[in-house]
Amino acid sequence: MALKVLSALDGAATQLYHFTAIIITGMGFFTDAYDLFCIPPVSNLLGKIYYKKDNGGLLPIHVKALVNATALFGALAGQLFFGWLGDRMGRKKVYGITLKLMVATSIASGFSLGRSRRSVLTCLCFFRFWLGFGIGGDYPLSATIMSEYANTKTRGAFMAAVFAMQGLGIIAGSTVAIIVSKFFGTGRSIPSEDQQDMVWRIILMFGAVPAGLTYYWRMKMPETARYTALVAKNVKQAAADMSKVLDVYIEVDEDSVLSLESLEEQFGLFSWGFVKHHGLQLLGTTSTWFFVDVAFYSSNLLQIDLYRNTGLLQKSSEYKNPVHEVFRSARAQALVALWGTLPGYVFTIFLVDRIGRRIIQLVGFFFMSVFLFALAFAFKHWVNESKGGFIAIHSLIFFFTNFGPNTTTFIVPAELFPARLRSTCHGISAAVGKAGAIIGVVGFLYASQPKDKHQDSFGVGENDHLTGIGQGNALILLAVASCLGFLCSFLIPETMGRSLEENDVQASRSTAEVELQAEFEKHNLI
Repeated sequence: MALKVLSALDGAATQLYHFTAIIITGMGFFTDAYDLFCIPPVSNLLGKIYYKKDNGGLLPIHVKALVNATALFGALAGQLFFGWLGDRMGRKKVYGITLKLMVATSIASGFSLGRSRRSVLTCLCFFRFWLGFGIGGDYPLSATIMSEYANTKTRGAFMAAVFAMQGLGIIAGSTVAIIVSKFFGTGRSIPSEDQQDMVWRIILMFGAVPAGLTYYWRMKMPETARYTALVAKNVKQAAADMSKVLDVYIEVDEDSVLSLESLEEQFGLFSWGFVKHHGLQLLGTTSTWFFVDVAFYSSNLLQIDLYRNTGLLQKSSEYKNPVHEVFRSARAQALVALWGTLPGYVFTIFLVDRIGRRIIQLVGFFFMSVFLFALAFAFKHWVNESKGGFIAIHSLIFFFTNFGPNTTTFIVPAELFPARLRSTCHGISAAVGKAGAIIGVVGFLYASQPKDKHQDSFGVGENDHLTGIGQGNALILLAVASCLGFLCSFLIPETMGRSLEENDVQASRSTAEVELQAEFEKHNLI
C-alpha cells in the first residue's frame, strides 16, 4: 500500500467499528427499501379511495405507473448528483444531506393534500420524487464509505451486510402495513374513507423514523481515510481519524505529506485516459446493474398484481373492506421476502469473500434466467394446476437475484474505481440500474395488459385487469434481460482479496495511488 494509514485499514482485524459502520450505513438502505417498497400494499388502497366511483376502485394504468415509478426517477437523479458531490465535498458531508431529505420527504408524503384526487396524487408524486432523490444519494455514499472503511479480507461481506438491510427494510415496510391495517381494519365494519386515508399516510410517514434515528451517528462518523488522504490530500488528518477509529497510533512522516501534495492531477471522468483504463469496467458495472434492476424492481413492485391475477390473492374487486386488502398484500410481500429475498442476502454475506463476486453474479443471473423462463413458458400450468410450484419458483427467483447480481452490482463499483472518482462511478452505475428499474416497472405494467383502453389526462377511464397471457409474455422479457446481464458480467474483473488501490492498479498503472507508492517506496515509508 502507498500509505501506512491505508495499510492499517486493509490489514485491520474485524473490530467493533466495522459493525458500527455496517449498522449506520445499513440503516440508510433499510430506510431506502422501506420507502421504495412500502408503496405496493397501499397503491390499490389509493384506487379504492380516489377512483371509487368512476374506475371501479382501481388506479388507471398510467397513474399506477406514476405512483410506482416516481421515486425511481428521483433515485436516478439523486444517484448521479450525490455520487458526483461525494467526490467533490466528501462522503460524510453529503451523507447527512441525503438523510435529512429522506426524513423530510417521508413525512411530507403523508401530508399530500388537495381538493381533488388529481392534486392529492400530484402532491404525492412530487414528494415521492424528492424522497427518491435522497434515496438515490444513499447508494453511492453508503457503498463508498463501507468499502473505504473495510479491511481487505472481509470487505465484500461487510458491503453485502449493508445491502442486506434492504431485505429487512422490505419486511419492515410490510410489517408496518400489516400493523396499521390491522388496527384500522379490525371488526366487521368497513373503515370510513377518512380512516382508509389515514392508513396509507401513516405507512408512508413511518419511513422517516429509521432515517431520523441514525442521523446523529452518521454525523459522528469521521470522513473516510481514503478520501481525506487521496482526494483531499490531508494524510495527517486521515491518520488522526483512523487512529481513533482503529484505537492505534498511526505515525505519518512529513515526507509523505510533501510527496502527496506534489502529485499532479490525474485524468478525469470525461477523458480518453478514463475510457482507456476504466471504460470497459464502467460499461460492465452499468450494464449488469441495468439488467438486474429490470427484473428485480418489476418483480418486487408488481408482485402483488402478479399474485392477484394468478389467483394466489383475491382480486381487488372482491374485497369488501379495502384495508383488508392492504393487510393481505403486505403479508404476501413479507412472506416472499422471508422465504426468498432475505436468505439470498445471507448466503452472499457468507460466501462473497470465499468464492468471489463474479461467480456469485454469474450464478445468480443464470438461475434467474432459468426460473423466469420456467415460469413464463408454463405460465398457465403453474396458475391453473400448481400454485404451490409457482410460489416456490418465484421465491427462488428472488433468492438468486439477491444471492447474485442484486448484491454484487452494489459491491463491485465501489471496489474498482480510483478514490477521486469512486462515488461518481458508483452513482453512474446505480443510476443506469434505476433506468432499468423504471423500464422494468413501467414496461412490465404495460406489457402485461391485453389491450389499452382510452383514458383521460389523469385517470378517468377504464382499466383492464392484468391477464395471465400478458404476464407470461412479460416474464419472458425479464428472462431475456437476465440472460443479457449474464453475458455483460464477463466485462467485470474479480475484486476479491485485493485492496481498493490494487483493484485500480489492475486497470491502470498511472493513477495517483500508483505514483504515491513509488514516492513512498523512494522514501522508505512502506
